[in-house]
Amino acid sequence: MKQEKSLKVLPQKKNFLSIPKEYSSFNNSIIAILPCPYEKTTSYGKGTIKGPEAIIKASHYVEFFDEETAKEVCFTHGIVTLKPISFREQKAKEALGLIYNSVKALIEEGKFVITIGGEHTISTAPIRAHYEKYERLSILHFDAHSDLRNEYEGNKYSHACFAARVAEFTTKITQVGIRALCREEYDFIKDKKISTFFAHEIREHNFNEIVIDRIIETLDENVYITFDVDYFDPSLMPSTGTPEPNGFYWAETMRLLKKVCEKRNLVGFDVVELAPRKSFPFPDFLTAKLIYKIINYRF
Repeated sequence: MKQEKSLKVLPQKKNFLSIPKEYSSFNNSIIAILPCPYEKTTSYGKGTIKGPEAIIKASHYVEFFDEETAKEVCFTHGIVTLKPISFREQKAKEALGLIYNSVKALIEEGKFVITIGGEHTISTAPIRAHYEKYERLSILHFDAHSDLRNEYEGNKYSHACFAARVAEFTTKITQVGIRALCREEYDFIKDKKISTFFAHEIREHNFNEIVIDRIIETLDENVYITFDVDYFDPSLMPSTGTPEPNGFYWAETMRLLKKVCEKRNLVGFDVVELAPRKSFPFPDFLTAKLIYKIINYRF
């Protein structure tokens, strides 16, 4: 296949889950993971450029078998891991163009694409590629922050603005876990009727099934997930640029993700903003496990 030549595949010792070649080649895999180590605008803690490598390294310790779904999706569907995109001096529109072209090419090859970052800026590109492919598409945005500023520190392509760039071509956005935003973003949510589930509101209802159903009711037939790991509580996810208190935990999040995959057609997703720390690898493993759980729920 021509795409196999242009997008190089990582070998077993460097791929997601360390999967043998017969289950991780381009031609034998339905699922494709695209690492995007892009970091240009982080404003507090830094290190997201090392996120994709840390996730892949930690994934080697994630079990192939998922006990909840009784599946081994890596073997039944195949997962190919592409070589990380090299951004060199490219930033903003140029960097997003590289990601967009790669994701679009993978979609055209029939792959279910998972993009891993990197800062949240990168998400605009895979979202646009999926938006152009799928009708009736909603964006499900997990995050502590709304990321709806028109610009931040003079930059329209800041990680704090990615959702505003997405809203330029679709406002079918549902946000979950938000607990930090400015007045501009709050007004934008009201004006554009963005479906936003604030952390304090979710907590008031104990993240119960009623809340989960309300979230799902806002979603169209097809769904793309963009997942900033600072959505999780800092006690669970300290390895991120701007951790916010009153975050969320594993079991409640899995209940929501599982039901989304049951009730809607998940067409792709990205996971961003892990800033790994050598002295504390658990968040890297949690992020790798998160990715594989979503895959098992989807397939």
